[in-house]
Amino acid sequence: RMLPDLRVCPYLEKGGAPRWAAKSPRHRIRGSARLAGVGLLIALLGALGCCAQAPGLSMAEGDTLVSVDYEIFGKVQGVFFRKYTQAEGKKLGLVGWVQNTDRGTVQGQLQGPISKVRPMQEWLEKRGSPKSHIDRANFNNEKVISKLDYSDFQIVK
Repeated sequence: RMLPDLRVCPYLEKGGAPRWAAKSPRHRIRGSARLAGVGLLIALLGALGCCAQAPGLSMAEGDTLVSVDYEIFGKVQGVFFRKYTQAEGKKLGLVGWVQNTDRGTVQGQLQGPISKVRPMQEWLEKRGSPKSHIDRANFNNEKVISKLDYSDFQIVK
């Protein structure tokens, strides 16, 4: 399940305020009271059925735990791909595993906050180890989880 883009909301003007706030001076919030109103604004936007990410605030969606399986195709064996994948996963604070397959691919599973899983997916798809050449990356079985199934990021032999 793909989560919504948290930066776009049809009820916001380009500057980030609701349309009605820009047009009505009696609804303008000044100074530090503006920060206090951010929570109310987020609640209002939630009631309107959209999500917004206020600058400088982290949304709970970024902390949602997800699990995703992956398989990487290309020149990914014999080039330290598993070792670099483990290091990148640990650097991002993810858990899971990585292993070579008999088909010449690398497969595994990632688990962690979605805000960390997404950069890891991009790394697997576009970067990899220095001597690898990635043809394509498949990501399957993405799901929201309530707790992590692993305590570390392991290389499976």
